Amino acid sequence: MKESLETLLAGIGCDLQKVDTSTSPISVVVFSANIVRALMFLRDHPKMRFTQLVDLCGVDYPKKTIRYQLVYHLLSHTTNQRLMVKIASDALVAIPSVINVYPNANWYEREIWDMFGIHFDNHPDLRRILCDYNFSGYPLRKDFPISGYNEVFFNQKSGNVEYKELNLNQDFRKFDFLSPWEGQWDELLKKETEAHQ
Repeated sequence: MKESLETLLAGIGCDLQKVDTSTSPISVVVFSANIVRALMFLRDHPKMRFTQLVDLCGVDYPKKTIRYQLVYHLLSHTTNQRLMVKIASDALVAIPSVINVYPNANWYEREIWDMFGIHFDNHPDLRRILCDYNFSGYPLRKDFPISGYNEVFFNQKSGNVEYKELNLNQDFRKFDFLSPWEGQWDELLKKETEAHQ
């Protein structure tokens, strides 16, 4: 892949931020505004031919200044090589959609928007794909609460899907102590004593 890597460096040029050959597959970091041009080059160049977008993933690094990273996993059937193309995003600036380069990016970009709240410019149908349409928040962000904000349930009487604010009640669970189970037996003993009196 050395010859391909040299071609890649020359062809991507000013769009390229970094190449990491220590990873497997090799990873390339490009500027987010130029992702479409970089992917078109990787797809169309005769020595590259990364014609398949295998996956598009989001990663949340809450302590970094630019918090999110998108990773495009590419495959070349011609050269039998894989490549990771990475871009950084702060979720405030929209990322250009790559649907015109890889049509299967449609659902991947919808999933990234649904899970992380990263918007894609020129996406034809950017709406939730995994969560309910009325879902609030972005569940793969590291600051999203594990229990979520709302509970969704089907009301048999009204025949409607309803939402209510989530309230987790756990009997015998005390969070005021070092051990969450401390005090459980005292509560049980007190209830038993009251029942026998």
